[in-house]
Amino acid sequence: MAASGLAHPLLLSTVFHMDEITVAGMTIETKYVFFTWLGMAILLVTGLVLRRNISTVPGRLQLFFEVLVDGLEKFILTNLGEKGRRFVPLLVSIFIYVLTMNLLGLVPGCDAPTANLNTTISIALCVFIYYNYVGIRTWGFGYIHHFTGSSKPLIPLMFPIEVISHLARPLSMSLRLFGNIFAEEMTLIIFFGFGASIYIGVLLGTVPMYFLFLLGKVLQAFILFILSMIYIQGSVEHAH
Repeated sequence: MAASGLAHPLLLSTVFHMDEITVAGMTIETKYVFFTWLGMAILLVTGLVLRRNISTVPGRLQLFFEVLVDGLEKFILTNLGEKGRRFVPLLVSIFIYVLTMNLLGLVPGCDAPTANLNTTISIALCVFIYYNYVGIRTWGFGYIHHFTGSSKPLIPLMFPIEVISHLARPLSMSLRLFGNIFAEEMTLIIFFGFGASIYIGVLLGTVPMYFLFLLGKVLQAFILFILSMIYIQGSVEHAH
């Protein structure tokens, strides 16, 4: 990711020569794959540390995740009812995963994998496939009524509209997340570029931007979490 006339800060992927690879004469960008694996490694290590040190008197890390997971679980159950409990692991995992990938963009030497459209599309497609799978498993062939509406005369009109609407969901989810995170990453690059080329005061001026972008990255993860929950809720509820 680069802006005209601006060089991206030195990244870990560059240090480890993982910005791109050549396969059969074709150059493939692997920078975001590298940071995705880095994010997953962070989550894996964090999970293992939590599992090893879990106790009835929680430390700060355990307390943070207990509050986070408990808050998200209550939010899901409030909206989906008791039937939503089986979706808690997936939805909470989506939030934590997306948040981690977003926050990597604020770490010096790292880039946010969600600033790449391939990453956001893969997340959106997983949600799309899963909620349709849940709908089919819950209603069987009756799931078709979610696409036809309640008025039989309007079925020829409603069915194609609903199909297009559902197909547009992964596109809108992926573009929303990608657009916001990519814009934040580019803004930081521009500010750092000014700081390096003009004076240190401009560089220090990026510190408040970090807090603003931190809020934005958390919000974007929460929005994708809510959209995933709404789509799953629609698939398990009666068609109207």
